[in-house]
Amino acid sequence: LFDITTKKKIDVDTKLFDPPWRIRDFRWSNQSDEFFFRYNQRGHQVMRIVGIHAQTGKARAVIDEVTNTFIDYNYKFMVNYLNKSNELIWSSERDGWNHLYLYDSKTGKLKNQITKGKWLVRKIDRIDEEKRQIWFQASGILPNQDPYYLHFCRIDFSGENLVMMTAGDGTHSIDYSPSGNYLVDRYSKVDMPAVHEIRNVENGALICRLEKGDDSRLKSTGWKSPERFISTARDGRTPIFGVIYRPSNFDPGKKYPVIEYIYAGPHGSFVPKSYSAYSRTHAMAELGFIMVQIDGMGTSNRSKAFHDVCWKNLGDSGFPDRILWMKTAAKQYPQLDLTQVGIFGGSAGGQSSTRALLAHGDFYKVAVSDCGCHDNQMDKIWWNEQWMGWPIGPHYEAQSNVTNAHKLTGKLFLIVGELDRNVDPASTMQVVDALIKSNKDFDLLVVPGGGHGIGSRPYGMRRTQDFFVRHLLGKEPRAK
Repeated sequence: LFDITTKKKIDVDTKLFDPPWRIRDFRWSNQSDEFFFRYNQRGHQVMRIVGIHAQTGKARAVIDEVTNTFIDYNYKFMVNYLNKSNELIWSSERDGWNHLYLYDSKTGKLKNQITKGKWLVRKIDRIDEEKRQIWFQASGILPNQDPYYLHFCRIDFSGENLVMMTAGDGTHSIDYSPSGNYLVDRYSKVDMPAVHEIRNVENGALICRLEKGDDSRLKSTGWKSPERFISTARDGRTPIFGVIYRPSNFDPGKKYPVIEYIYAGPHGSFVPKSYSAYSRTHAMAELGFIMVQIDGMGTSNRSKAFHDVCWKNLGDSGFPDRILWMKTAAKQYPQLDLTQVGIFGGSAGGQSSTRALLAHGDFYKVAVSDCGCHDNQMDKIWWNEQWMGWPIGPHYEAQSNVTNAHKLTGKLFLIVGELDRNVDPASTMQVVDALIKSNKDFDLLVVPGGGHGIGSRPYGMRRTQDFFVRHLLGKEPRAK
């Protein structure tokens, strides 16, 4: 720190921000007697707002967030400085759910918890410092609805006067009127077309329903809505949510191979929640498969305990929950042939789909893995260390697809782009090398000049579909 008038250097006490993963969000206090920044410790288990006194260089922790697992700083973390009132709004999962807290930035004391309950704040949309109100998005706030559905809410800084501005059973998006007094609310489910309503912003009251979507003509063509299906997790009590897709010529008297489209990255949840007449998953079902998507434990947007399953445990990928979910679904729908289960995904999904054959080859028989981050020791630090921890320990090697390649059973197809700048192509090539050394059979597609997610492009998807047709349906694609 330098005083530019006296040209004097002021030594700063660094103990509170060493070792850093990242130091960011520098800003001065209103009186310029102190500056602040946010410190994220490597390993992502400590997050601090640090204040540095301008005259002495002395450091203090304004807010000190510490956890035994990880702070989800990229996807659920929020901080807002309220300079006029010398306050901070800070998000934390300390009570088991992602909620907002109000701090005095002068003293570092917690003034009050703003939101609370067995639901979570997903995003802050607006802060009104004059009215001392926060406008935010939440999920799980209505206990009789799917906990992933987004709702729009408002609350006072004090934690009082919570207003639900949306209410319909579905996931929501909104637009405000020019006056800001009303909003247009659109909500839908995967099996319910969008409903449009006008609501009062002040109290959330319904003014009128504008329109309700009608997909009867679409269904008359044979198109089938995805089905929402709920099972129970490995713990015997937590609900696991997923979706089932069937082909338009579905015959309830037949059995169909099952393919799971997986993405188990802990940074989000991935099962679709809104209505769509087309998806890649739906299209693949038309080849003669029953397709499923599932959010297992270890993914985000539920409780902290649900999320923490991924801690130092990315190889888990929620497979115990996913397999139980499919077995439960097959009891209700015997058309699901669980002797022929395939799986595919890209990036983190590519890691998981290969892991399915290495760790659960008794259940999964065929896998396609695109641009997989197969070894968490060599992929980008910020993503892998957030979930796997730091320093690196033996759990990294234990869950690596490279060190476990010798366990391969079933049919594996690896796809990688030569110029992938997200996940190093060497990650796939290390798996290839280990498979060759273990004398394992597999298929490989390297796309010259291809980038991240090349398997999702038309050629990669066609090859993926062909692989499943050959090895699950036992047919040669497009053969006459």
